[in-house]
Amino acid sequence: MFSSLDEAQRECSPLLWAMDQILSNGGRRDRSRVIVMASPGTSLNSVETLFSTTVESTVGPLFLAASPRGLVALEFDRRLPGQQTIRPNPRDLRGEKKGAQFEQSEQALRPYVSELQQYFAGHRRQFGFPLDLRGTDFQLACWQALLAIPYGETRSYGDIARAVGRPRAFRAVGMANNRNPVAIVVPCHRVIAADGTLCGYGGGLDIKRNLLQLERAGNESARVRSCVT
Repeated sequence: MFSSLDEAQRECSPLLWAMDQILSNGGRRDRSRVIVMASPGTSLNSVETLFSTTVESTVGPLFLAASPRGLVALEFDRRLPGQQTIRPNPRDLRGEKKGAQFEQSEQALRPYVSELQQYFAGHRRQFGFPLDLRGTDFQLACWQALLAIPYGETRSYGDIARAVGRPRAFRAVGMANNRNPVAIVVPCHRVIAADGTLCGYGGGLDIKRNLLQLERAGNESARVRSCVT
């Protein structure tokens, strides 16, 4: 039982959203608000079942995993050595050591995949599905700051450090970016070095460059359409 109406709404709203998206054939309505479901009390060290799927994209295969609360992970199938993953062995989802068991379900992940496909097609600038982010208070603050970076724009690590009230912590911001579990949606690809260079990225610099080019092209198309109308 829920102890309050607020708790009931907080727990149930992502589930209601997913049901609504599935019933409306993948969500044709454009929702610009991302609901961040921070779960500091829930970690992958406790046993839980996550729905998962792997999909193709213009930047290669993507692995998605979601809880009933929202998207937990979006990982590039090809990652740099040492890059974080919720899968001890990305090639074999059996016998997970972190206590998370994965249930393959294209249907459960369909709303997330639908919006990602719209993004890669240049038809979506913001994601509307709920997130189930797990991290420290500092990491969650950094990821919130990433979500505030507008589509097609970039910020420096120093900008993010100032945004979270820790202006000298740009190196810690870089580490938080490295631990970002939901690539693309939590847009760490929009963070660059102070001198304008791309710096590092878990999916590799080519993917980071492609994502930024995709978004800049989307902004240019939007400007052209606004001039025509």
